[in-house]
Amino acid sequence: MSHPQPPLIAFHGDDFTGSTAVMEVLTFNGLPTILYLGLPDDEQTKRHAGYRGIGIAGIARSQTPQWMRENLPPVYAALASTGAPILHYKTCSTLDSAPHVGSIGTAIEIALETLRTGWIPFLVAAPAIRRFQAFGNLFAGYGDGIHRLDRHPVMSRHPVTPMDEGDVRRHLARQTDLPVGLVDLVSMKTGAAAARLESELAGGARIIALDTVDAETLAIAGALVARAMEEQGQTFCVGSQGIEYALCAHLQATGRLQTPQETPRAAATDCLPVVSGSVSPVTASQIAWAEANGFAVIGLDAARAVDIDAWNAEIESGIMQALAAIGQGLSPLVCTARGPDDPAVERLNTAIAGCDERAVHHRIGSGLGRILLGIVERTGLRRVVISGGDTSGHGISEFGIYALEALAPIAPGAPLCRAFSDRPDLTGLEVALKGGQMGETGFFGAVRAGGAP
Repeated sequence: MSHPQPPLIAFHGDDFTGSTAVMEVLTFNGLPTILYLGLPDDEQTKRHAGYRGIGIAGIARSQTPQWMRENLPPVYAALASTGAPILHYKTCSTLDSAPHVGSIGTAIEIALETLRTGWIPFLVAAPAIRRFQAFGNLFAGYGDGIHRLDRHPVMSRHPVTPMDEGDVRRHLARQTDLPVGLVDLVSMKTGAAAARLESELAGGARIIALDTVDAETLAIAGALVARAMEEQGQTFCVGSQGIEYALCAHLQATGRLQTPQETPRAAATDCLPVVSGSVSPVTASQIAWAEANGFAVIGLDAARAVDIDAWNAEIESGIMQALAAIGQGLSPLVCTARGPDDPAVERLNTAIAGCDERAVHHRIGSGLGRILLGIVERTGLRRVVISGGDTSGHGISEFGIYALEALAPIAPGAPLCRAFSDRPDLTGLEVALKGGQMGETGFFGAVRAGGAP
């Protein structure tokens, strides 16, 4: 009798959409993965044994360092208990973080107190999603261009953690005193990556950033991660899904992992309910496309979330408008804004002045989840989308779903997933969680069709 292989990677995402992105990379590269939406209990882990990747989604990106110190240690302990040789703290591919919120430096320091590990691979770039790192500077695509992050049209204007530093080492140095080294692009391209690593470690670096711009440097980065795994037994890594892209590229190049030959798809659906709390211009273009292609866009007044009774009434109104749209043969798309310049954004900012902003934003995300759940319960529809990184975490928590597995790729970083729940009517629900920057203009149409064109 054959026995299931042990997990290769156990990861914790600092938001829900980033967590599904890791699951996507592993699953569609031949390493089936399950993503828990919280710490799993013993019964759940027994029920879902045999996966090569095990993830635990979280919300650390929107939390304070004190919250992280209270909540991350048990998560790290759970990851270590899986026996996986790679433990990964998954960050955003655009390094959304600051000393006071979502601090990656704090997450690393907590890991060093909790886990036994050596040097820490730090890989943020992922060419498949147009994220590139050269000489320590991070670049990201937008439209037809590639921009250094501190000059990026979106990330430099991020409402919570605007990026004003393109050098990942300098960005991280604001969050931790741990020394950060670099295996640079020239070393990667001239066969000197291993020597450069040794030099940086000899100089006292504890965290090593890995330049990555293409398939060649991605595989080299993966080889360095694999080397750390082999030398340390259990290695703690930090970065985007670039960690998984790199490791899979290395394992496939060395023949230890077979490259899948087919891309899975799901069946098309006629009606796709969507909720969105994203203010990204990328999402704005996707909403505009949807409105012209069979979706009814329904505006939700998020400013009403400062008053619980008013917000409950707004949620019920959103549900009723969505049901009316479905009755007309349209897919409802309930959103709080159509991009950063929507007047709704300023109305919300004015309304929450003097309030507990974190509590209000949580209420908004949860409210969008309640709208989506209300639609599902009243219609029996089996596929939904939540758009927005923080929105996805707050929204999906309303469903009582405890785990997800990847079903079909839609756009890099935003797969269609299958849900596991203790509620029989929600087990098997198909869910796509989309970060604000993810997906092409027709993303919602691709989810409706069951896969990318």
